[in-house]
Amino acid sequence: MLKIKDKELATPLLLAPMAGLTHSALRTLLLDFGGVGMLSTEMLSARKLPTENPCVSPYLVRTPLESPLSYQLLVTDVEQIEPAIAAVHRLSADVVDLNLGCPAPRVRKAGGGSSLTDNPDRVHAIIRAARSLTDLPLTAKIRLGERLDEAILRDFCLMLQEDGIDLLTVHARLRGEPFGRKPRWQWVGKVKEWLDIPVVANGGIFSVKEAAQCLKLSGADGLMIGRAAPQKPWLFAEIAREIYGVSVDVCQINLPWIYGRFVLGLARFRPERRLGRLKEFTHYFALNYAFGHHLAMAVQKSSTVLTAWKQALDFFSRSDAEKLKDVNVGEVETALLGKLGTEIKERGQYRAQL
Repeated sequence: MLKIKDKELATPLLLAPMAGLTHSALRTLLLDFGGVGMLSTEMLSARKLPTENPCVSPYLVRTPLESPLSYQLLVTDVEQIEPAIAAVHRLSADVVDLNLGCPAPRVRKAGGGSSLTDNPDRVHAIIRAARSLTDLPLTAKIRLGERLDEAILRDFCLMLQEDGIDLLTVHARLRGEPFGRKPRWQWVGKVKEWLDIPVVANGGIFSVKEAAQCLKLSGADGLMIGRAAPQKPWLFAEIAREIYGVSVDVCQINLPWIYGRFVLGLARFRPERRLGRLKEFTHYFALNYAFGHHLAMAVQKSSTVLTAWKQALDFFSRSDAEKLKDVNVGEVETALLGKLGTEIKERGQYRAQL
């Protein structure tokens, strides 16, 4: 369906790298539904990556099911490339992605993300160094730039292709435009016309209808889905089935069960790394309910992941009681508590720990 160098993806649907979200718990949740062609890590600091412990780092924890998996690198200097590429080789990355589009002020101030588009010479050096150090598929993600300028964007994209990028993802907004701004999918179409490598469209895809419209306007070779992934983890399967004709089972959407599956996945992380990720996920997932802001606020105010889970159960008991019956509450709580928690529970002291 989509080929990146020598790697063929089952569907041309890619998960966007998102800080605090695209970790193992969300990735395995997406795999429960199917339709995802390639998963992604969170944005990884190329400077810190070589010393990260993959057994405990929440950025690197990975199950054998999570494949193919792209490792996105946040690079600020060419000197960071060699140790970072060596690290992704050790971690058995399937694809290496370079972040050239993040608009976050802190990232730009450090010299990374979209700020790199202001320094083509540095980007040129970074990509050439990465290309010389790995045979893995090498991809990049960009925005449309500071302003709409075809000549600047064309020259930059052609440079990326000539330097060895195998696939380019274009977030169809300018650097300073918020998510509320309608994406400019037609401009992804311009990039597609200029390049010979696959071009993937990103931005503003929350439904099958929007996916179809994006493809019509952009002619893109595939789609990258970001914020819709934690909100509607079944969306990949719907698009794969309805647009690309891929055989993916139709599943009944049970929101409390989905939330429980995500919380189960958090048990792979150290306890202190769970709550923040649950809050990030809940911010988007709660949008599925008319009064979901009550769920989001309750979880946001929680001081422990177990308290947050209890608050979620209280919300589901009021808003989705019938589907809540399908959730194995004990399984989730036992996973979060671990061995010591199980012993406490057996002694009848469990509720005091919540």
